[in-house]
Amino acid sequence: MCNLRRMFALLIVGLLSTVAGGCKQKESGNKSEPVVLYTSIDEAFARQIIDRLKEDVGLEVRMLTDAEAGKTTGLVKRLRAEADNPRADVFWSSELFHTILLAREGILEPYDSPAAADIPSRYRDPEHRWAAVGLRGRVLAFDPNRVLPEELPTHWEMLGEPRHASRLSIANPLFGTTGGHVAAMFALWGEERARNFLTRLHQSDTRIAAGNSSAVRDVIAGRAAICATDTDDVWVAQRQGASLDLRYLDMGDGGTLLIPTSVGIVAGCKHPGQARKLVDFLVSAELERRLARTDSRNIPVRPALRAELNLELPPETRVSFQEVADHMPVAAQAVREIVIR
Repeated sequence: MCNLRRMFALLIVGLLSTVAGGCKQKESGNKSEPVVLYTSIDEAFARQIIDRLKEDVGLEVRMLTDAEAGKTTGLVKRLRAEADNPRADVFWSSELFHTILLAREGILEPYDSPAAADIPSRYRDPEHRWAAVGLRGRVLAFDPNRVLPEELPTHWEMLGEPRHASRLSIANPLFGTTGGHVAAMFALWGEERARNFLTRLHQSDTRIAAGNSSAVRDVIAGRAAICATDTDDVWVAQRQGASLDLRYLDMGDGGTLLIPTSVGIVAGCKHPGQARKLVDFLVSAELERRLARTDSRNIPVRPALRAELNLELPPETRVSFQEVADHMPVAAQAVREIVIR
């Protein structure tokens, strides 16, 4: 009888060991899978950050990007299409407005990252579905050898004047930061003034480029005298030897539009633990420090970090990011009706 009891006990222990070993193996297998990141950050800059993550924080990341013209828009469409069976774990966007819309649609889930605690409230979702870091400014770029500073407009709305619009290049306003910039015009100026601005651009044959960097190349090649773009595209062109300068124009309330990158966890993602770990890094002060030191030269949203790096924040429009997101649909419709026919 004792032998039977002993054999039964050994059998139970063996079964429990097998089950525990199987669970341990399965958990370990999940941990070894890379976390999937969808990002519209310029790939060259994103690679500088992501390629070091395995060494720095022990995280392996599979990164998926998109083409310049449709960058953020293309990835947003993909996230919506995959909502019932998400393939991405984290979305790291080069802008914030589509991120806000995705959060409202339930495609991003709340996560209150401790690394985001020192981010100013303007750059954090009250419901913790996203956080924003690393600002770039919307600027007017020009070749100082061909355009005198006194010939430049001082306000964004002045670009609608024929003397400026006829020699201007802008990225397709249906996409990227240009789309957000136009939506900010609708939010701040009202629909009538914003539509009139787009009409004047169209009537003056403003060049529509594939993206911001293409608009910059239009200026460098002499196809346009000025272009609306982001600061990082100017910094990169300067580093490559281009004769290019920039101006921060006034949106009408004392500042230009400054656009942060934004980070959120995809709802129902397959690797939630690793996703939180990745988000912790992507919203951290160290990430902002690294972005500021890339050729992109993103300006930190954290005042203490700007002081550490001796960086100043350009005058910023007071229009809220939520207001800009609210006006994205009406702005896109106006662009289709007036500019992209």
